[in-house]
Amino acid sequence: MKTKLFAFALFALSAVVVVYFPAVRGYSTVAGSPPPVSTLPVIAPVPAPKVEVVFVLDTTGSMSGLIETAKEKIWSIASTMASAQPAPEIHVGLVAYRDRGDAYVTRVVDLSEDLDSMYATLMDFSADGGGDTPESVNQALYDAVHSVSWSQDPDSYQVVFLVGDAPPHMDYAGEMQYPQILAEAARRGIVVNTIRCGNDPQTEQQWQQMAALAQGSYFSVEQAGSAIAMATPFDAQLAALSKDLDETRLYYGSVEERKAKAAKIEATGKVHERASVAAKARRAAFNASPSGAKNQFGDGDLVGDIAAGVVELEELDEDVLPESLQVLAPAERGKVVDANARQRAQLMREIGELKERRDDYLATQVEASGEKEDSLDYRLFETVRDQAQKKGLEYSAAPRY
Repeated sequence: MKTKLFAFALFALSAVVVVYFPAVRGYSTVAGSPPPVSTLPVIAPVPAPKVEVVFVLDTTGSMSGLIETAKEKIWSIASTMASAQPAPEIHVGLVAYRDRGDAYVTRVVDLSEDLDSMYATLMDFSADGGGDTPESVNQALYDAVHSVSWSQDPDSYQVVFLVGDAPPHMDYAGEMQYPQILAEAARRGIVVNTIRCGNDPQTEQQWQQMAALAQGSYFSVEQAGSAIAMATPFDAQLAALSKDLDETRLYYGSVEERKAKAAKIEATGKVHERASVAAKARRAAFNASPSGAKNQFGDGDLVGDIAAGVVELEELDEDVLPESLQVLAPAERGKVVDANARQRAQLMREIGELKERRDDYLATQVEASGEKEDSLDYRLFETVRDQAQKKGLEYSAAPRY
């Protein structure tokens, strides 16, 4: 049995374009006689713009409130960044830092479209250590610039958000200090924004200088972050539907490729097990955006690739199939893929509708609270909107919550 449920729809759409495109472009055709190939325009696919963002986060003892806020809000921030036109690819990374003598100085999570894996790591971070006021900010900034796989795309919006409540150690011998690090960031087009938590005046002075050196913005928030983190009546259902949607994924490829996807599935399971219901709803909202599909399904998803006409099930060797399909008879494999495809389409419709209702509810609640323009959400949105515009990205809506 041929498994072409969605591939057929794609073919039908392509046929309509082939039939009508010449007339739209002004080409004369006679029924049954298509125009010469040489007269048809060649349309190259337009790559999506990139947003590459790295959060440099102080994880010492005084930052517990902000770390918990980050765990709740990172999906909303991703959704805000995804709301641009044209819809961008969203790559997120993380540098957690403390100080020398603590359990670690820095821990780096590289840039990736796999936000589930990044978030699973973020959930393991807790506030501890520190205590002597200055922290290893210089090392954290150095790692953000030099230990992260930034693309070489000059049109990519590349941005760092430094979040902390204590100034950097400027007395560590042999350590590169932030003026040189940020000069390199500016040379490479990486914008550095600084967010001071709390009210330490020395941190304020140096955070302001850092932002100025790296063409970024500075702002100050309360110790816990001043973010809007409202629950909604739709969160539990969105979280449940999103979990069901995750279970429609069928990854194929070499043993190594399927092992990598098993790690992603494990990270997703950790999100469902440990994240709050509201955070899981925010993840569902991000995944429902055009930019979120890469995190939702990733590469090597058999259901999606068959629907897009990339592969045909019957042409794949058995040893590259998901293990759950390898044990089935060939005729049964197609039935499983078709069932997953139908379920996926239904779930995506339901999630999309519920997301719109959630967005409307939140917009009303935030407006009524009067907190919108003072929130971390809105200030991040304004910063991203103004900076990303220089890269051709347009943000016209409010931030996502």
